[in-house]
Parts: sequence; C-alpha cells; structure tokens
Amino acid sequence: MGSSGFFSICMIYSIVALSCGTLMMFYSHEVFAFSHGNETAIKLLGSTPHDQLLIQTSDSFSGLLLFAVGILLFMVAFVKDRDFQSFFAKGCVLLHIAMAVWRIYFERKLEELGRDWLRLVLGDFILALSWVLFLVYSWREKYD
Repeated sequence: MGSSGFFSICMIYSIVALSCGTLMMFYSHEVFAFSHGNETAIKLLGSTPHDQLLIQTSDSFSGLLLFAVGILLFMVAFVKDRDFQSFFAKGCVLLHIAMAVWRIYFERKLEELGRDWLRLVLGDFILALSWVLFLVYSWREKYD
C-alpha cells in the first residue's frame, strides 16, 4: 500500500513542471522577464539573430524536457509500492541537492544570473526538504 503524501507531492510537482515547461516552450521571454526582470530578460535573448534563434531553440527544448518530467511525475504518482516511493524520494533529494550545488559553483558566476543564485539555492533545499519530510513520515508510518 502506498502513501497519499507521495501521490500529493508528485501531483503538485507534476502540475508545476507541466505549467512551467509549457510556459518555457511558448513564452520564454515573458517567464524570464517575470523571474529575472525585463532588463535581464532582454540580455538573455541574445544580441544577434543567430544567437536569438539558438537561445529560443534551447529554451524550447528545456521546456519540453520539463514538460516530460511533469508527465513522468504524473505517472509515478500512481505507483503504490512503498519501496519504490522511498527510492524515488531519495533520488529526488539527491537531484535537488545536486542542482543546488550546481547553482553554487557555476550559476552564481554568471553575470546576469549571479544575483538570483541564493534565492534559487534556497528553493532547491526547500524542494529537497519536502521529499525528506515525506521519507520521515513514511518511515514513521512504517514503524508505528
């Protein structure tokens, strides 16, 4: 028997990933303007038409990947096996921590995105914490 907490976390993350992926594919400039400000968004678009096309293509593929992750999370939400849920949650914790480490060592060095790295790292740790809390809750549920 699986946990309803796992289903809830996966569904919330799935909805967010599907929404953000769709926005990145079709409205990347607006997303950048909302998240980083209009001035930074204009700089992130590129300076030449070739650069703009490459960046737009890259953003679309990133959005498509995020959309695929959302579909994967939707499918995983219905798995009832506790061992798989625990394994998946541990993998998500490692993924969020790896993302935070990447932001600390690389993204903060980028001129345009360097001011946002601390906020994003905090968000990565909060996302990892949600999975840790699920693991603690499922561990408590298993041994009570």
